[in-house]
Amino acid sequence: MFDPLKLRQDFPMYVNQVKMQGKPLVWLDNGSTTFKPYSVVNAMLRYDTVETANSHRGDYDLCYAVDQEVLATRKAIAKWIHATSENEIVFTSGATDSLNLVAYSYAMSHLKAGDEILIDEEEHASNFLPWLVAARNTGATLKFIPLTKEGRVTAENLEKSMTSKTKIVALAQVTNVLGYRIPVKEFASIIHRYGAIFVVDGAQSVPHIAIDVQDMDCDFLAWSGHKMLGPTGIGVLYGKYSLLEECSPFRTGGGMNNKFNKEGLFTLLPPPARFEAGTMPLAQIYGLHAAVNYLSQLGMDNVQAHETELKHYAVEKLEATDNAILYNADSEAGIVAFNIKGVFAQDAATFLNSRGIACRSGQHCAKALNEFLGTPATVRASFYVYTTKEDIDALADAVLHGKEFLDAYFN
Repeated sequence: MFDPLKLRQDFPMYVNQVKMQGKPLVWLDNGSTTFKPYSVVNAMLRYDTVETANSHRGDYDLCYAVDQEVLATRKAIAKWIHATSENEIVFTSGATDSLNLVAYSYAMSHLKAGDEILIDEEEHASNFLPWLVAARNTGATLKFIPLTKEGRVTAENLEKSMTSKTKIVALAQVTNVLGYRIPVKEFASIIHRYGAIFVVDGAQSVPHIAIDVQDMDCDFLAWSGHKMLGPTGIGVLYGKYSLLEECSPFRTGGGMNNKFNKEGLFTLLPPPARFEAGTMPLAQIYGLHAAVNYLSQLGMDNVQAHETELKHYAVEKLEATDNAILYNADSEAGIVAFNIKGVFAQDAATFLNSRGIACRSGQHCAKALNEFLGTPATVRASFYVYTTKEDIDALADAVLHGKEFLDAYFN
């Protein structure tokens, strides 16, 4: 196990906050983005200051060095998630881009009128809107798997929702508001029995738990670098190679074609190159490699154990204030969705900010979930490897006094 307080010395955001403010920021918005360790920053700096060159664009040493790093990053990611080959790893700009790639490159060419796409109402916009557009463009129907009263998607409700018309099921492995985790392997077995494919949004799971895509048997898995200590502007789409071969790219340009001419001949490179048109985000790829290495050294089982301990501690502390409404006390992820009694979520987050605590407030891009929760907005505290129990103590103390402060402010 690791010491989160010691880890903070690896993160310039913590080091600089102490220098500027005299104390560390209580950062509890890791579900939105994470801080970057020096190793990630230095890896990106290495590209910009030592190895600047375009990939696959030159017959010289610098270009070769970049090509080797891109390949090494692809291999490291494939090993990290237990893919069968680095050729199943596609670089994108983030989870949103990855999910759109599947929706446009696979769904648009495989769906027809009368087919069905299944999601649920707590999906993030990135795993909701691409399927809505795909359904509209193909004549398919977008259907919703019913949630339990707690907000879970169960195997029973999935099975009841599947029909012979179901062609795609797209679900978050861990939901970004309530933090419930689905049993991907069990779901994949049900989905594949109906001949459908399973698209998994891993934005809130891949950074936090050990992933084995072969054991999970999902068909596609999408996630973002910036939620796992890496840079913004870089993400990954894992896809079974046979399915990637069935996909037509929705972006064309240099680096993704085998040949073309003025007579209209146009042939594609094999995956993953066919989906990576144009100049790749090379500095970000360097940084993503460093992030994978950092998390690998910590051990994903240790990351998960740390967050589980924090989640239980946070629920206990917030319930003890008797001033918090918790919406997901029993969920698996290091996410707590709550409100301060009698206080609107944005006002609560503003008050928390006055105490140096950064939490997310609002609808968290899961706007179809409001009616289910019975509230227009929530506050979300989300944890990561450098989060400490002292951070949670600060949050609980603020929640305890939140209504008092706001009563005084508005009166």
